[in-house]
Amino acid sequence: QVPLVESGGGSVQAGGSLRLSCEASGYRVGGWCMAWVRQAPGKEREAVAAIDSDGDTTYADSVKGRFTISRDNARKILYLRMNDLRPEDTATYYCAADRAAYGIGSGGACHNTLDAWGQGTLVTVSS
Repeated sequence: QVPLVESGGGSVQAGGSLRLSCEASGYRVGGWCMAWVRQAPGKEREAVAAIDSDGDTTYADSVKGRFTISRDNARKILYLRMNDLRPEDTATYYCAADRAAYGIGSGGACHNTLDAWGQGTLVTVSS
């Protein structure tokens, strides 16, 4: 069973907004550190944002002030609200989790290694 399933990607013009969702399955989801990671064509994966079980968050500098990560532990859903999108935000966005339940690190990442991944959802921003 795939523990993480993303939705909400699509195409948008620069300056537009999208909200990504990630439905999680499994026990103790509320205790996981959860994150969004993106990968643009030809580039390495990049941490975007992470949130721990207490709701503390961390963001990559490139998205601070534009993206907001949040979670609904009762419904086991992770969100990423993306505003003021730019062409450089174009990437496949992955939902991921650290199920060992360590907290957030810095720069948009969980402290520990991510051990569960979704299949990804594509976001395309045109200029």
